[in-house]
Amino acid sequence: MSQSILARRVVIGSGSLSFEMIRALVERLPVMVCPRWVRVKAQPIAIEDLLRYLLASLELPYGSSRIYDIGGPDQASYREIMQEYADQRGLKRYMVPVPVLTPRLSSLWLGLVTPLYARVGRILVDSLCNQTIVSNNEASVDFPEIRPRSLHDAIARALVNEDHEYSETRWSDALSSSGMAPPWGGARLGSRLVDSRTIMINLPPERAFAPIRRIGGRSGWYFANWLWSLRGALDMLVGGVGMRRGRRHPESLHIGDYLDFWRVECYEPFHRLRLKAEMKLPGRAWLEFEVTACAGGSVIRQTAIFDPRGLMGLLYWYGIYPIHQLVFAGMLSGIARAAQTVDRKHAQAALKV
Repeated sequence: MSQSILARRVVIGSGSLSFEMIRALVERLPVMVCPRWVRVKAQPIAIEDLLRYLLASLELPYGSSRIYDIGGPDQASYREIMQEYADQRGLKRYMVPVPVLTPRLSSLWLGLVTPLYARVGRILVDSLCNQTIVSNNEASVDFPEIRPRSLHDAIARALVNEDHEYSETRWSDALSSSGMAPPWGGARLGSRLVDSRTIMINLPPERAFAPIRRIGGRSGWYFANWLWSLRGALDMLVGGVGMRRGRRHPESLHIGDYLDFWRVECYEPFHRLRLKAEMKLPGRAWLEFEVTACAGGSVIRQTAIFDPRGLMGLLYWYGIYPIHQLVFAGMLSGIARAAQTVDRKHAQAALKV
């Protein structure tokens, strides 16, 4: 194995500690107080370029040992990185510089407003107090085929990757397997807010999934349909599509179909349906239903995901969370009742025959 070592940098990409902090701060705070460390220069690198360096280093001769100083082509402070992120997300953010704010206070603040624990934030802030600029060009000499992308392109790529990973990820993979309803405010998946709950019924998956396949349109949403109609009316008042579209067919579904103010993003017969919201929202929302076989029947998991856009997105989620709790719980119970009702009707019809 090669003994080459790559120096640590600000990495732009999903899962990077520094990028998660930047995303959380920009998404949640319309006004940010910026201490001195926010103005320290760095040389951020896209996570894909970092991985390319790591893979290329495996091809170096055995027995050699060298430290490569790597980074992207742009020198930028955390403030500039946050501004670039805000620009690409279409967010207006105000950054107020302050002369003093100790690393300890900064870490406590990060622990309050971002997913970082305070002690992790302290380590990160301490590492940001010193400039991290590439000091030599040895990496470009030994790895001439690698040309790291710019800060603008790195953030743009990270946002694209997040959307792709988000739509491909199974929400339940990131949640507790206990099946318990989430605590007040929902669980978190990165910067996104999650409400996931399950119910078990003594039916095989194909029968448990039947009411999910028919959801929306004339079948309704299995609980408080008047609230859904009210939400649709409010959506139309602000220029949204509302509930007027219904659904294309009462039984069949295809990826891309409209379903009231949702759009079918993923459909696996008898197993999964994922809808993406098209109503007016201060963020993005998904609603997913997943049916899996278990001993004695099936488990239906219903998951609502909200990716808030700035402070208004957070206020929206927490402001109507009690209503969401009522509706989501009632909808899941209604789906289970509908499946069992249809199954009883089928059994009665079979007996008559």
